[in-house]
Amino acid sequence: MHDDLSLIEGNLLVYDGDCPLCTRYVKLIRLRDSIGEVDLVNARTDHPAVASLARAGYDLNEGLALIESGQVYFGAACMTRLALLSTPVGLFNRMNARLFRSPRVAAWLYPFLRAGRNALLWLLGRRPIVDREMP
Repeated sequence: MHDDLSLIEGNLLVYDGDCPLCTRYVKLIRLRDSIGEVDLVNARTDHPAVASLARAGYDLNEGLALIESGQVYFGAACMTRLALLSTPVGLFNRMNARLFRSPRVAAWLYPFLRAGRNALLWLLGRRPIVDREMP
């Protein structure tokens, strides 16, 4: 895989696989129902996209990333994009769409979500994601 994120083929959602909240969120949004094939990538693995994101300056301890047709959505922008893409099926998806479809609301709420994630990981004794940037 090339370092240029725009050359990544297909759709990928990179998230913290050690975070129970992140893992549950990724399963609940039903992204495959709306955009088709999407690879769910644990940011704690050596997947090439993880290293490419790090080289591009994205800190996956600070947010999840959606790479959709070469475009990167990170953190609050990712939440907004996921809300716009998610299907209206299920209470969770409807609530998610209402909360995060507004970039302004997503930007305001996202730091609280990130703080909750960090607190949960600390309580569970899980370490931050290792920077997989290649020299």
